[in-house]
Amino acid sequence: MDDRRRPSKAHRPDRSDPSLAPESTVSAKASDALPLPLYVTNAIFFTLFFSVAYYLLLRWQDKIRNSVPLHIVTFCELAAILSLVASFIYLLGFFGIDFVQSFIVRASNEAWDLADEESDVVDDHRHRLLICSPSVFDHLIPTFSSAEDEEIVDLVIKGTIPSYALEEKLGDCKRAVHIRREALQRITGRSLQDLPLDGFDYNSILKQCCEMPVGYVQVPVGIAGPLLLDGFEYTVPIATTEGCLVASTNRGFKGIYASGGAVSTILKDGMTRAPVVRFASAARACHLKFFLEDPSNFQTLANEFNQSSNFARLQGVQCCVAGKNLYMRFSCFTGDAMGMNMVSKGVENVLKYLKSDYPDMDVIGISGNFCSDKKPAAVNWIEGRGKSVVCEAIIKEEVLKKVFRTDVAMLVELNMLKNLAGSAVAGALGGFNAHASNIVSAIFIATGQDPAQNVESSHCITMMEAVNDGKDLHISVTMPSIEVGTVGGGTQLASQSACLNLLGVKGASKELPGSNSRLLATIVAASVLAGELSLMAAIASGQLVKSHMKYNRSSKDVSKVAS
Repeated sequence: MDDRRRPSKAHRPDRSDPSLAPESTVSAKASDALPLPLYVTNAIFFTLFFSVAYYLLLRWQDKIRNSVPLHIVTFCELAAILSLVASFIYLLGFFGIDFVQSFIVRASNEAWDLADEESDVVDDHRHRLLICSPSVFDHLIPTFSSAEDEEIVDLVIKGTIPSYALEEKLGDCKRAVHIRREALQRITGRSLQDLPLDGFDYNSILKQCCEMPVGYVQVPVGIAGPLLLDGFEYTVPIATTEGCLVASTNRGFKGIYASGGAVSTILKDGMTRAPVVRFASAARACHLKFFLEDPSNFQTLANEFNQSSNFARLQGVQCCVAGKNLYMRFSCFTGDAMGMNMVSKGVENVLKYLKSDYPDMDVIGISGNFCSDKKPAAVNWIEGRGKSVVCEAIIKEEVLKKVFRTDVAMLVELNMLKNLAGSAVAGALGGFNAHASNIVSAIFIATGQDPAQNVESSHCITMMEAVNDGKDLHISVTMPSIEVGTVGGGTQLASQSACLNLLGVKGASKELPGSNSRLLATIVAASVLAGELSLMAAIASGQLVKSHMKYNRSSKDVSKVAS
């Protein structure tokens, strides 16, 4: 473990300090104002400034006490005023330039405001560069050989050009990535040779998907299918690095297809955002709660909310009081977008409207976690968020035996003891399933969804029971908060857009807004259904370990591959 710590700014040596220069170059320099050493001149002007300021304050105090007009000045007072101005100008010129420039530089950084932090990092990086031997960089492969680009790399390393500003300054996103990548390699002494660089459209992510890119990560995409869902066939892209996942899901699709397909139903469709506001009293918070939940006020709120977008439509407001604090959970239809930005804008409109009638309302945050986004929460499990979907299928007895090598009784018992009772013993929240998040994450990555929303999107309860005199298996998954969209975010990137196109849900539906995102949600649920069926069958028949040993273990010598 490296116990070194970067020195704080207060204790870091100043490279401009003459005391740090070589001994032969250190000498007392004369100032421009007086033919004296610089430190003597500074002391004189400091003393003069504070002395005359103190003298003038005493004189003006006497004049006020004796009712003498302040504009009548004696020769001594006039000389003191001139001395004050002269000393102030000198001190401002000597000490104030760097201070003013720091504000100019900070303003040019716009909203980032990372000047101090980046200088700290650059200083630390310079220190590392100084102590690294040349051999450390022998394995680094330059991404270019242009003399102009080499100069820019040096400026980035020195901190003259902020790394995050390269795209804006160069006007060429790919060139900016090349330069940032090369600078990073030289700063860290670590090679990025195996991180792919070419073959990606960096313009498509500018100010939208990722800041300061240095390459992209490859995730293999497999296909499973056909999935027979609601009478239509789909081939599902699955982006994963886990062996067996695609094969297992594909086996689930095969069993569902052979049994007549799956059926899905959309229960709800609404994205949520929940700001938190505070009042001086709990009674006042309750007053606003009653106002928001009064049906007679809904249309007024909806009119304000819906101005944020052509597709945004307020569906309802659910409130929760915690002392003087009020949490307002707005639910909104968002068309084919996942809709976080859309609903947030609508919430801001409503808050501005409420401020006129509730001027004592203090808006603490646009999100108070009652939404709840990217966290396991009972409110999403019970009330739903995004698309609430239930998907079901009846798997025939002969299919269970031939495809899955198990039977109804074994699956029903395993589901009860594992997915239901076992999850209850574990205190699971929304996790009454075998591995729903496996499928959700893989499809999310392939189709450009927000992978972090896998948390609530994987809420799922898997149910199994015997039907048709115990011969066949009824299996269903209920997923109350699948958060997906087919426009915005990562969905417009080339690879992710291609996967959406494979499913037939690319972009926004012009005929029926929201239908593409709802279809994507049902495909996710049906894929989870297939994954649950296949994994549970593998566990029931004792095939899980055997299949993973066969498909999820590499026989390659990793040490040789790495070298």
